[in-house]
Amino acid sequence: MTNAVGTATVMGAGSWGTALAKVLADGGSDVRIWARRPEVAERINSTGHNEDYLPGIALPSRVRATSDPAEALDGVTTVLLGVPAQQLRPNLEGWIPLLAPDATLVSLAKGIELGTLMRMTQVILQVTGVDAGQVAVLSGPNLAIEVAQGQPAATTIACTDSGRAVTLQRALNTGYFRPYTNADVVGTEIGGACKNVIALACGMAAGVGLGENTAAAIITRGLAEIMRLGIALGAQPATLAGLAGVGDLVATCTSPRSRNFSFGQRLGQGLTVAEARAAGEGHVAEGVASCESVLALASSYGVEMPLTDAVQRVCHHGLSVTDAIALLLGRRTKPE
Repeated sequence: MTNAVGTATVMGAGSWGTALAKVLADGGSDVRIWARRPEVAERINSTGHNEDYLPGIALPSRVRATSDPAEALDGVTTVLLGVPAQQLRPNLEGWIPLLAPDATLVSLAKGIELGTLMRMTQVILQVTGVDAGQVAVLSGPNLAIEVAQGQPAATTIACTDSGRAVTLQRALNTGYFRPYTNADVVGTEIGGACKNVIALACGMAAGVGLGENTAAAIITRGLAEIMRLGIALGAQPATLAGLAGVGDLVATCTSPRSRNFSFGQRLGQGLTVAEARAAGEGHVAEGVASCESVLALASSYGVEMPLTDAVQRVCHHGLSVTDAIALLLGRRTKPE
């Protein structure tokens, strides 16, 4: 098929990495998935399923898995990086010798690195030293299970090299998955990182029994926070009003299939952070770590993010969800 990139590799066998491997295969590419655990790779190859992360989804025969990074990356020039945000740097440092010099590196993780306060593409550039045009980010309202089921969805591919962006767009374009391109890497990443934090807030509200009015207020004011931070960092407002901003925010803040919403919901129901994490069965809710780095990044730019601050206090400083809600409602009134 004309939209294929030959062989593509997805580094990470979680739900989203596996779903995108299926999308690439459905688009005509041969796909390798790198799984950290050998038993996951073996099960994918022997059964054609990744039941740990995408139960019930049959993977195309074009998808093969390995736990050997060298095998996964051998001769491949399209690499999708699907490990969690806070684990990207150490993994990538080990993969540097295995990457083709001209490879297109696509960030799938949505987060801000703790300590450095870097976006994921900045981490990739710092670790690998490749040209900025080789690094792209994919982000949008994309719940993995729905994409894997072939339900219609759209996403954003941001890259400063328009040719690479279009190549990725063609490879990922299927009858059910529609990618759009832009050059606003900053806006696309900020939308993806911040929406996880706002989804935690929506989940917390749902967990204590609050309804749609509250959810709408959190989403709307959450978007205001994201816009303030994004614009301070140089993002285009149109990006944050599009799929990578509003679209992703709505999907993540309203779906029980969203890890961050579900995690927040468990907190709202009275579980501790440790208990909520255990109940998530190993699935990573990126917003729990990112709320700290997003808040620190905002502070460094003098940007106020009260919802993010409240989530951070609940997740890391023992503030109860009811006290967090009272804190937000008790803030001084002001014009919208």
